[in-house]
Amino acid sequence: MKRIRIRHETGFRYDGEVSASYNEARMLPVSGEGQFVLHSHLDVRPISSQHTYVDYWGTRVSTFEILAPHRELSLTATSLVEVRDRADSHGAVTWEELPAAAAREVQYVEQAAQTAFTEPPEDLVVLARSIAADHPTPCEAAEAICRTVGEALEYVQGVTSVTSTAQEAWAERKGVCQDITHLGIGALRAVGIPARYVSGYLHPKADAAIGETVVGESHAWVEWFCGAWHGFDPTNLIPIGDRHVLVGHGRDYRDVPPVRGVYAGPGRSQLFVSVEITREA
Repeated sequence: MKRIRIRHETGFRYDGEVSASYNEARMLPVSGEGQFVLHSHLDVRPISSQHTYVDYWGTRVSTFEILAPHRELSLTATSLVEVRDRADSHGAVTWEELPAAAAREVQYVEQAAQTAFTEPPEDLVVLARSIAADHPTPCEAAEAICRTVGEALEYVQGVTSVTSTAQEAWAERKGVCQDITHLGIGALRAVGIPARYVSGYLHPKADAAIGETVVGESHAWVEWFCGAWHGFDPTNLIPIGDRHVLVGHGRDYRDVPPVRGVYAGPGRSQLFVSVEITREA
């Protein structure tokens, strides 16, 4: 088990004065399987009252409005989380049992349909089906598919954006964790395996010393259903372990963006982001 502190600062600088803004943030983790939140807090500047709730997908959401004129919106989320390796759920159901198991609950059914972000290109569908045919169980096939997707894409920032689709990233064979996750989800859904998008953080240094602070970033990975939810990080080709801190689940990125909102003011704004991660135990 590791104890990880995360400081995530983000926000917008506007070209002029904004008279009002209405926002929601998904930046704070929740306790669940594999992690326990010891402390979490979201600081908003300019100062604003907040309302917090857990959304339909189980993600903690902070909503706030700023009605005073401002030229910058800044959010700083700090969290202290104890994280441990997740339990292995391989071999839970067979291919024959999967359709009935996946139809048993709404949470699985909702993660079986493609979205505009996850719709895979035809050649990836063919590839995923061939991999599935070579593996005796959905769990084994799912990990092989995600590994294949992760190996096929080169991690390159700036080639794609938050609005890029899986098909666009596949055409470039380049992208970031969001793109690789969307492709993995799309490929899994194409072979009948429900899959969902996970947002969170990854400590980038496996052997970090206690007290050492490193530069990090928001991260995304895949969970698939094969009798139980099982996670895998296709960007780094590793299982979900004690360096991953989960913030939220969704059908794709649009269900779990760190910040989303509207404002009244100038048409242009500049996003800024910084993440610091410290292993404390």
